[in-house]
Amino acid sequence: MATVYEIIQGINQAAANAYDGSEVEVGLSREEGDPILDRRVIDGFKVRFIGPILRISYQGEARLQDVKDNGFENSIIDKLKGIVKFLKKEYKGVTGNTLALTKVGDHDILVQRLSNYRTDVQAQCDYKIGGLTDVDEVKEGSADDRLKGAIKSWLELGPGKKRPSNDTRKGS
Repeated sequence: MATVYEIIQGINQAAANAYDGSEVEVGLSREEGDPILDRRVIDGFKVRFIGPILRISYQGEARLQDVKDNGFENSIIDKLKGIVKFLKKEYKGVTGNTLALTKVGDHDILVQRLSNYRTDVQAQCDYKIGGLTDVDEVKEGSADDRLKGAIKSWLELGPGKKRPSNDTRKGS
């Protein structure tokens, strides 16, 4: 059984093997066409770890007329599925073990217009990594609670209230 470190290291190496210009097929738009004659398409992906969750993020650009097509959302979801398939295959090649990824939640897709011709596409999806048993879930809101507490204690120092210990001024 692999340790948490070995699993994360294997996933990172599998993702690193998909650099632009590599000979592997990931399923991204930049792999289509002739790189010298055709207009270069900017797209790629990255992986992040949130406790036992692997977040795969895809970013690319698309033409505005392609966004208006009916199957555009499905094509972005297919790209994410292709990335997952690539990561599993490459992880098997790097470590010799299989990678179990279970989808958690829905896909998030954000399309922003850059000009009358181009748009920026950002998509992400979360997957639970199989075999990570010693990893704790990331608690939601812990940073928000600390921030709210800090703001509340700062507001309590308002006019006519208690002065901080480092305030050496005379009077109020």
